[in-house]
Amino acid sequence: MRKISFLGLALFLLLAGCAPQFEKRNEVVQDSNEEKEKAIIPKYKISDEYYRIITPFKPAKARGLVVANLNTRYDINEFETGLTRIAQENFDTEKYLFQEGQVLEKDTVRLLLNRQFTKAQLKENEMKDKDNIGLNPLDPGKGSIADRNTKNPIYLAHILEHDYLLKDDKNNVSLGGVVIGLALNSVHYYQKEEFGATFETEIAQKTMEQEGKKIAEKLLQRLRGMDELKNVPITIALFEQKENKSVVPGNFFAYTHVDNGSSNIGSWEPVKEKYVLFPSGEAEENHRDDLTAFKNFKQDVETYFPNFNGVVGKAFYVEDQLQDLSIDIPIQFYGKSEAVGFTQYVTGIVMEHFPEYISVQVEVSSVNGPEALIVRKAETKEPFVHIYK
Repeated sequence: MRKISFLGLALFLLLAGCAPQFEKRNEVVQDSNEEKEKAIIPKYKISDEYYRIITPFKPAKARGLVVANLNTRYDINEFETGLTRIAQENFDTEKYLFQEGQVLEKDTVRLLLNRQFTKAQLKENEMKDKDNIGLNPLDPGKGSIADRNTKNPIYLAHILEHDYLLKDDKNNVSLGGVVIGLALNSVHYYQKEEFGATFETEIAQKTMEQEGKKIAEKLLQRLRGMDELKNVPITIALFEQKENKSVVPGNFFAYTHVDNGSSNIGSWEPVKEKYVLFPSGEAEENHRDDLTAFKNFKQDVETYFPNFNGVVGKAFYVEDQLQDLSIDIPIQFYGKSEAVGFTQYVTGIVMEHFPEYISVQVEVSSVNGPEALIVRKAETKEPFVHIYK
């Protein structure tokens, strides 16, 4: 366990791209609705890419819902990490501290994710008028289930809140801004009967974007109605989650920033990020040069193991420029020396096939678990290699 923990720390420092800043621990006073609480700002700042997280750690009020509401673990991870990248557009990592969402309660999020209800439907569900705050479209209850779900799909899958705190000159910490992520469905899944077969209807990207922006406007009004959020800047970002069989995550595609006290959304900024599976039809059509480099790498791996063809890559693009490539190689070894030799070989061909301006991470695994990890950060000459014991 000590070796694995050390690896995690080493990777964290490596991926940050610079050495941590060691500073004295800073005790502050955090305002809350109930009372003033003592909190601690960590003395280690990993890099400018990360926010400091004050301790003691407070889990999100709506903790756990994301697992149930998003389709894949890939979307779950990217939804959160991508939202912190969006936050950096308006909340400086040097100035703001991070905290998981403390305003939106779990029950509130559940109600917001509901459909709108008619009075009859409220009565049927034993709900009150004040609970009718759902942001998804009304199901009129007339016509076939298929027609109703095709015409009125569930657009909003989840709402994620991140809080950003500010420290004043008296060491008081208070809420300085909020970033809200809206996870939107690219595919709506439904059942015609309980425990029956699952059906699906695809949602066009243009429709998803239009509906997502409408939902953001409605949600902003509700957020401004909460005492804690009346006068803080709010960023709202739209995330497209992929179908439940996808092996790459979805991505954020637009965000808007609303200043203190404003209840109106002005313009939306595009977010030009996406993940692409290697190999795939999309990669063949839109990223042929990058795919060629991957195929050459894959071919060399198969030269080492002629009967093996399980190399799969996940490419991350920003502005259509490849930034990061993660490669998985599942393979069966018959001894540790074989694993060491294979890792040495793969490290060499990583350095040969991929340009220096992209980061490459290769995970080698077997039925026994992880076998090796190779990380070559962008613009570096030497890779980081770890062989698990």
